[in-house]
Amino acid sequence: MNVLVVGGAGYIGSHCVRQLIAAGHRPVVLDNLVYGHRAAVPAGVPFFKFDLGDETSVEKLLRSEKIELVMHFAAYCYVGESVTDPLKYYFNNEVATLHLLRAMLAAGVKRFVFSSTCATYGTPATLPIVETMPQAPINPYGQTKLDVENALKALALAHGLSFAAFRYFNAAGASEDGAIGEDHTPETHLIPLAFDAATGRRAQLEIFGTDYPTPDGTCLRDYVHVDDLSRAHIAVFDRLAKPGAALFYNLGTGRPTSNREVIRAVEKVTGRKIKVVEAPRRAGDPAALYADSSKAQRELSWKVKFPDIESIVATAWKWHSAHPTGYGK
Repeated sequence: MNVLVVGGAGYIGSHCVRQLIAAGHRPVVLDNLVYGHRAAVPAGVPFFKFDLGDETSVEKLLRSEKIELVMHFAAYCYVGESVTDPLKYYFNNEVATLHLLRAMLAAGVKRFVFSSTCATYGTPATLPIVETMPQAPINPYGQTKLDVENALKALALAHGLSFAAFRYFNAAGASEDGAIGEDHTPETHLIPLAFDAATGRRAQLEIFGTDYPTPDGTCLRDYVHVDDLSRAHIAVFDRLAKPGAALFYNLGTGRPTSNREVIRAVEKVTGRKIKVVEAPRRAGDPAALYADSSKAQRELSWKVKFPDIESIVATAWKWHSAHPTGYGK
């Protein structure tokens, strides 16, 4: 299929572009490069740079490239920033997505794959998290994602839009060949920050909270490889052939990993010691978040290729060690 990847120059989007090519599809990338990297898009892939709010241009692109399905990875995703600057998140994550959806309907494109988040669940009452649990976001980032999910349900009923919303846990890792990887500004994810501490690019690594009710006192999170995420998005394509399909899936390994375990994995893979500084808990950080992804496994025949933190870290290190300044900013 001809697939428009919105945010295809970003971390997850660029990995999905490569997986689409491997699966025999034709990706087209739309990215305004606010956070994405042009160098992350493979040579030969059609690339367009403008904002989703430009509905006329979006509709023209959908028609000219004969797009059959749209994948959305163009959200802002810094939880803390969403609290201090909520309008930035509502305009980009929500309003811009509604412009995209209206352009899609005008162009007759009615298949949509949405990058959602486990943040829509807020602080879960029980673990692991299943798709039927109540959704009660505790920050604007999670709220904007849930608002889009609700809009998609309404459009499925009103216009026959078929969609799948994937609720990610902690995306991590890099492409197996080391060609593309994780490069955020600012960087907030634990694994690349740990690499920086291991290589001396930063003096130390802070871990926030060591008194949680977990085996080693630090937070537990569900790390899932970025290519495993991407393959799930492609596996759902056949299920979107039915008009009005409304699908929701958690994506994680179901194996929680503590902050200290991540640090040990980075030390083992890099062969370097990390100076760790223990800091107080951050407000709003749940003790544990991990997924029940059995629905995706059952319905999409989705299988995780990288089930453990060390294998995920190893792919990330292959990219990071070869690209210590990321894409070269």
